Amino acid sequence: MPNKWVNYIFFIAPLIISFAALFIGTYNLSPFDVIKTIFHGKIGTPENAIIFEIRMPRIILSGLVGIALSVSGATLQGIFRNPLVDPYILGISGGAAFGCALCVGFLSCIPIQIMAFIFGTIAVALAYFIAKTHGEISRFSLILAGIIVSSFFQALVSIIKFLVDPHKLQSIVFWLMGSFSLSDWEKVRIATIGILLGTIPIFFMRWRLNVMSMGDEEAKSLGVDVNKDRILFIIFSTISIAVATSVSGIIGWVGLMVPHLIRMISGPDHRSLIPLSIAGGASFMIIADTLSRSLTNFDIPVGIITAISGTPFFVFLLKKGNEVWER
Repeated sequence: MPNKWVNYIFFIAPLIISFAALFIGTYNLSPFDVIKTIFHGKIGTPENAIIFEIRMPRIILSGLVGIALSVSGATLQGIFRNPLVDPYILGISGGAAFGCALCVGFLSCIPIQIMAFIFGTIAVALAYFIAKTHGEISRFSLILAGIIVSSFFQALVSIIKFLVDPHKLQSIVFWLMGSFSLSDWEKVRIATIGILLGTIPIFFMRWRLNVMSMGDEEAKSLGVDVNKDRILFIIFSTISIAVATSVSGIIGWVGLMVPHLIRMISGPDHRSLIPLSIAGGASFMIIADTLSRSLTNFDIPVGIITAISGTPFFVFLLKKGNEVWER
């Protein structure tokens, strides 16, 4: 099949999957009821509330988070030239987790989203300053600094989990699993603004990732300011990931799996990899969330679904990852 047709299918897939997801859920709605509600639904009816106030914002939010995680994963893998880098490598997950735990445990008057975003951003800033030595920042020092910062914040989260009462502990643990069960149009609005602010600049700068993937020396010889571009990509990725994490909790594996799957299909050229990661990330996350809310009568945290799917993929990556990355 020609590559252009593969690309067309990828770009159309999120729309098709989103529409199909409206028909799936634990509440018994027939396909006829769904279609009738979409086109002729009456405000105030249970069917209208289920479609437009529960399923639709949840589908849109999961797609936006999937876009943020997959694009950020592809971007960070490119600038660090490491196929095992994921969006949380710089400590965002640890910082956001601490913000959530702090909010639930002691600062319940402040929205979790605000605290998760603030501390996720602080974590990346700390990793940056720790990695900065003599005015230079290497790829390896940033990764190590991110691991250090993430471990530090995870330790702080453990302290809070030890101190709070069981009810608050349950809320913290549930948020850390990642879920879209509390999705609403306000979260969709927040996610749309933040994720677009982070994703659009990456989209228009994506050609520079091809140069940076060649290595620092090669990029400098071609006139690219490696440190400046790396910082810009990290800032835009951080905005996307921090906003996504603040509205959904910590959802792992998406930023690692989706870029690799796209790379195996389209190749390593970031000019096509980033747009396809947008479509692939949205599609994957919508499918994962649809499974999480429809497999049982209980709402399974979507982070569990992505982790289950990520385990066999990681085994595959260990066996074939280098071959795929070197294509």
